[in-house]
Amino acid sequence: MRAGGKGLIPTGRATSALAIWTGLGVAMAWLPVLETVWPFIGLALLVLAGGDLLLLRAIPSPSVSRRVGRALPQGVWSPVRLQVENSGKAVLRLRLHDLHPSDFAVQGLPRDLRLEPSARATLEYRLRSHRRGDFPMPGCDLAIWSPLGLWRQRRTLALPDRLRVFPNFSEISRYTLLATHDQLAQLGVRRLQRRGVGAEFHQLREYRQGDSLRQVDWKATSRMRKLISREYEDARDQRLVFLLDCGRRMRHQDAGRGHLDEALNALLLLAYVAVRQGDAVGLMTYGGVRRWFAPRKEPSTINRLLEAVYDLQPTLEASDPHSAARELLQAVPRRALVVIVTNSRDEDQGELEQAAALLRRRHLVVVADLRESVLDRSLERPIRDLKDALQFHSVQDWLGERARHQERLRHIGVQALDLLPSQLPIALVNRYLAIKRSGAL
Repeated sequence: MRAGGKGLIPTGRATSALAIWTGLGVAMAWLPVLETVWPFIGLALLVLAGGDLLLLRAIPSPSVSRRVGRALPQGVWSPVRLQVENSGKAVLRLRLHDLHPSDFAVQGLPRDLRLEPSARATLEYRLRSHRRGDFPMPGCDLAIWSPLGLWRQRRTLALPDRLRVFPNFSEISRYTLLATHDQLAQLGVRRLQRRGVGAEFHQLREYRQGDSLRQVDWKATSRMRKLISREYEDARDQRLVFLLDCGRRMRHQDAGRGHLDEALNALLLLAYVAVRQGDAVGLMTYGGVRRWFAPRKEPSTINRLLEAVYDLQPTLEASDPHSAARELLQAVPRRALVVIVTNSRDEDQGELEQAAALLRRRHLVVVADLRESVLDRSLERPIRDLKDALQFHSVQDWLGERARHQERLRHIGVQALDLLPSQLPIALVNRYLAIKRSGAL
């Protein structure tokens, strides 16, 4: 840990002493008696200031250590703990400010400390970031006061660290807990009646009320002389691959949350459910950011996927879904469920349809097309004048074109979802479970 000085600053105490001495010099015009003592007062102040400065330069910088979580959740206040130790032989008065990223919100800084010789103090402050990614923390800024309080010196302690801000998974954690206890219905995830089509045989059991006649095993029923049903479980060892748009359309925000942030939350929730179902999960991004996460299904898949996406940010580039679809076809030759998450406009829909049609030749494709909530709210506002009426009909025309685009996707065999970002997590899980139970994959 290196310390670097950034300059000396006279304190208010030194400025006040200088002002008093100057005032005495002015008062000599009326009080000649001060002429004999005024130079000695100035000399005494100079000696005191010089000695105080030398003492300040001799004060060693304190040692500072920082403890911060390995991963900070986005948009949540997270604690940072600092330990400061006075290694000198004199009382140390200082003000400390940790050099956190400039766009982070902070509570509890700067802090004033007074440390006795060989004493240590622990202080805590809080940080909050609304952006994901890696952020450097180069060190700490210190302001150290001289023993007489006439000078203050700024020093910088090199304390390099890196903050990793991950998506906020407080809600995802709740989803995960409920899923672990088979309570997905509390989230709005529908459990559909399994029909046995496309599912794997699990075991025979006694007939229960609600079983369909297709589940009855008539040979076993005849042998046991009571109704026996076949029990199925969803097919396993299948593949789910996300094709995630990171282009300029995903920069839009609803209620202060970006579309890409909502997409990542939905992606990780569905990935968790799919891994629990025994399926492999993969990811490819496009739209200025190119990342490939090969499908895998081991228990560490979610953590590895999180490491791969936590710092994704939307770019300013136009997305090219057709090129991304060609790359995905080469990377995933085996049939899979491909979930495209994007935010399209009229000018994008032709390429999106081409990409979906290309993937449809080999894979089962779901397109989740996000829209802004402001469009829905604009239709709910009362119409008071011509401007309101024109805006209402413009939005209606635009939504009508989106509906026609969705219909064209369904016509070529693609499952299309037109929804708000907040609706995405539950909608994707419901659609995935429905596909698993239908045997379409």
